[in-house]
Amino acid sequence: MSIAIGFRTATQTVASRRLGQKIYKECGTALQTGLLLVLFIMVPITYLGLKTAPSFVPFFINDPEITPLCLEYTSIAYFSIIFSSLGFVFQGFFTGIEKTRVHMKVTVVSNLINVYLNAGLIYGSQGLKEFLDTSHLGWMSWLWSWANFPAMGVKGAALATVIASLWLMLHYFYYLFNGEMRKKFAVFKLHFNRKIISRQIALALPQGFQEVIVTAGYAVFFKIVGLLGVTALAATEVVFTIMHASFMSGVGIGQACATLVGKALGEENPRQAEISIIESVRLSFWIMGAAGLIFLLIPNLILSLFTDDPQVLSKGLTALRITGLVQFVDAVGLTLWFALSGAGNTRFPAVLETITMWAVCLPLSYITGIHWGWGMIGPWAAFGLNILLFAGFMAWKVGKGDWKEIKV
Repeated sequence: MSIAIGFRTATQTVASRRLGQKIYKECGTALQTGLLLVLFIMVPITYLGLKTAPSFVPFFINDPEITPLCLEYTSIAYFSIIFSSLGFVFQGFFTGIEKTRVHMKVTVVSNLINVYLNAGLIYGSQGLKEFLDTSHLGWMSWLWSWANFPAMGVKGAALATVIASLWLMLHYFYYLFNGEMRKKFAVFKLHFNRKIISRQIALALPQGFQEVIVTAGYAVFFKIVGLLGVTALAATEVVFTIMHASFMSGVGIGQACATLVGKALGEENPRQAEISIIESVRLSFWIMGAAGLIFLLIPNLILSLFTDDPQVLSKGLTALRITGLVQFVDAVGLTLWFALSGAGNTRFPAVLETITMWAVCLPLSYITGIHWGWGMIGPWAAFGLNILLFAGFMAWKVGKGDWKEIKV
């Protein structure tokens, strides 16, 4: 799916630039190209993932009880990769043409479906009723009374994810039948444009490989934390989940920034692109910074919403506080990452994040956390340094201003 994220950015960059140039039909061409390229790549990747899961899943966790459950999950959930990846391209297109409300509607509905089906298929109709009764929420069980949901456990969670991702793709497709989509952007008229194909590939590959390498880096980060024990690994998973509440707001602002930058450059108005970057960084700084303050001031309360295990709470406290400290810096780096991508420079952020992750974060995580025995403080301090370095170099690169001359 990391590769698909690269094509999401490429589709958004081309669509926003053509929007600014008022070449609307090529916005639709960018969508068509992105969908075909992702489909061509993701089908074999899904097959390889299904075939190799028994080999790579034990690398992350090798436990006689948990590993078989992970394999059960991946054997079904891998099918969602194709649907989710196509959804990424749709997201890039609709964001690029300033129709972010479509993405909001699709995301909300697909997540509600995912939650609903997870509850029904994990616990089953009877198990869910018992669970809700013990939680004093028995009145909600009627929502699942219309059908006999089987209790499938982990397999049910995976199946719910597949169905929700399929809905997400079809829901996006539904919005293409809008009159403006068909006439103005000509989304159903196939256009073969070699220049757009080559440009989207050139934009997508650096970021796609970056996402793969960085995702692999996070996998190794989890492996290092796992060496500290299962509770440390559980605490890290909880903190990453909490961090996403702040991170995703920054992603939303960053995607808006990428569209505005691409559109302004398409209109040959680099000054407007600069203003968009400055205002986006300001907004992201305040929103993610506010989340960071909450992480610092009431970490116990936030962690207790996700777990009641005292050991997980204790280890998660350190990680969440460090996360709170770096939210202000992360807001800057994240927004500038989107700004450069919107301008058409996906190579610099790709190289930079690869270096900071593999040359700084991971070695320091192991040395401080395992070799020096700092425990949870080590990996999370290294993670914070990684964010600081990335934001600093991104600010330097954007400040140079050479992104204004990029042609898409």
